[in-house]
Amino acid sequence: MTTLALALVLAKWAAQLWLEWLNQRHVLAHADAVPDALKDSIDPDTYAKSVDYTLAKSRFGQMENAWNTVVLLVILFSGALPRGYDLFANWFGASAWAQAAFLFLAGVALSLPGLPFDWYGQFRLEGRFGFNTTTPTTWWMDRFKGLLLALALGYPLLMLVLKLVEWMGDRWWLWAWVCVLGFQLLMVLLAPILILPLFNKFTPLPEGSLRERLLALGKRTGFTPRTIQVMDGSKRSRHSNAFFTGFGRFRKIVLFDTLIQQLAEPELEAVLAHEIGHYKKRHVPKMLAWSAASLFLGFYVVAWIANQAWFYQAFGFGTGARAPAFLLFGLLSGVVTFWFAPLQNLWSRRYEYQADAFAAGTMGESRSMVGALRKLNEKNLSNLTPHPLYSGFYYSHPTLLEREQALSRDDNDAVLGTE
Repeated sequence: MTTLALALVLAKWAAQLWLEWLNQRHVLAHADAVPDALKDSIDPDTYAKSVDYTLAKSRFGQMENAWNTVVLLVILFSGALPRGYDLFANWFGASAWAQAAFLFLAGVALSLPGLPFDWYGQFRLEGRFGFNTTTPTTWWMDRFKGLLLALALGYPLLMLVLKLVEWMGDRWWLWAWVCVLGFQLLMVLLAPILILPLFNKFTPLPEGSLRERLLALGKRTGFTPRTIQVMDGSKRSRHSNAFFTGFGRFRKIVLFDTLIQQLAEPELEAVLAHEIGHYKKRHVPKMLAWSAASLFLGFYVVAWIANQAWFYQAFGFGTGARAPAFLLFGLLSGVVTFWFAPLQNLWSRRYEYQADAFAAGTMGESRSMVGALRKLNEKNLSNLTPHPLYSGFYYSHPTLLEREQALSRDDNDAVLGTE
């Protein structure tokens, strides 16, 4: 088993290195000139800067992946985990609350090696290209708040799951799946109200032509939000975004303040129409269903390995407790799910194309959507020429050129349909 685990970890790392190298070569091969389709919208200096940003992120990603791989190998094969668990169990016992505490503390400890990379990425890499606007105080407070939320919400949930192991016998994992799924759905409703405001300030979109335009769009599409709010995304970064969150009467539309600064009103309307397209096409329930199925499979696998003495012994644990099964699953699942990323991204891209088409149809033209996409890619220094294989593994959204081509095909189909 340890040989298989080692092979999976190293195979993922090798694939990451190869994909980054492949993408770097592809970007450099197209670095001399702006793609023909975008020459009228992106100037050469901005394109050159986007190439530099892409390559800098890629090289930094290679170092981070190497570090994460070394850390994972040390954690898995040094014997530190079983020794730490035995020591903790000797002090605090093997009750549900103690095992949950061990998992919580292990999760906190495992996050520490990545902090220097998170800090460098925010303050050096993002700062170098003019994106970072956060302060060290805000950065540390975000992590402190995240820790408190994990303690307040994650620890009780862990303890409940481990109590279900005691209460429900061999079918504990089904009950655990139901409870965790219910918790996730509850968070979809409560996070916009209770959690997101802990990190960002949300204010109603002021009265004016933009608000009237967006409300009219909602009425025209049968999407009536509870509110349209502006989020102070510029508090941390100059990157921009928009999203809707919540269900039923709790749903609301959120626009980054940076987005409002970057786009014209028709383009903002097109972006919102795109987000409404996700709602009208029922993409969110479908993604939640996929998440529920993945969670179901995950709990099934944990329940199975928890009964395999050879699995515990391979990593130095004694049999009986369930906490090591959860911990090892969390550490090893990524080396398996990595290979399924292209399928997940293919599905996500399909939804993005559908939302783009909905936006163009709702607007009666694709010009505003194309203009918004071009500005967003320009302002965010997006990679305009990723290698297709790299894009398949890492991009949940189609590239700018792919989205423009799809919108152009939709326009042509619409014209042919009216002739």
